[in-house]
Amino acid sequence: MSALILALLAGAVTGLALGALGGGGSVLAVPALIYLLGLTPAAAATASLLIVSVSSGIALLGHAREGTVQWRRGVLFALAGLVPAAVGGAVSGRLPAGLLTGAFAVLAAVAAVRMLRPSAAVRDEAPVRRGRVATAGAGLGAVTGVLGVGGGFLAVPALVNVVGLGMRAAVGTSLLVVTVNSLVALAARAGAAVGVDWARIAPFAAAAVLAAWDGRRLAARVSAGSLRRVFAWTLLAVAAFMLADAVW
Repeated sequence: MSALILALLAGAVTGLALGALGGGGSVLAVPALIYLLGLTPAAAATASLLIVSVSSGIALLGHAREGTVQWRRGVLFALAGLVPAAVGGAVSGRLPAGLLTGAFAVLAAVAAVRMLRPSAAVRDEAPVRRGRVATAGAGLGAVTGVLGVGGGFLAVPALVNVVGLGMRAAVGTSLLVVTVNSLVALAARAGAAVGVDWARIAPFAAAAVLAAWDGRRLAARVSAGSLRRVFAWTLLAVAAFMLADAVW
């Protein structure tokens, strides 16, 4: 199978995940860019940030039109995580790669299990608790800074379990958090020369953007409970793969 077809397929899957689930783009994009397109880890991380920021921004516009974005909570959540993310990024360079991968896998598995619990179905009408929103955002920022991932697939469980959003609102609001985090991280890497082949990345990015819009429409047609279960099982699969990679 040609590199072009692989790029289109991988980009489409990444975009669908972002549009429908509000996260998982970077978790899916980075391995695809490394194993399918042959990028180095550093180049894949930079390319992923660009792809995810554009794709999540497009999906965010669609969710905003449908009223599923909780702007006040989302902005507070995103802003609270900026400084912890920077500190976490500085700390991560001193930790073993295997430890980071293992910690990421365990955290993803815990988040998935919580999403599968019946109590995860929280109504959108839960009152705004600014302290809890800020605390959750700061914690997520620290975790994503240390582990080097945009954090959308962790933001959705946090928005559901901690902040008190329903699944649809969590998906829409997570896209705001993902867009902000990805743009900030991309700006921090702007001066780094990592040898990204943008001509090779362009089909991947284009497919991701188009699929992100379709993912948003898919989310509107599927029940919140189904979305939550799909998201949780996807998290468990990613966690199992990463844990195996860390151990072996």
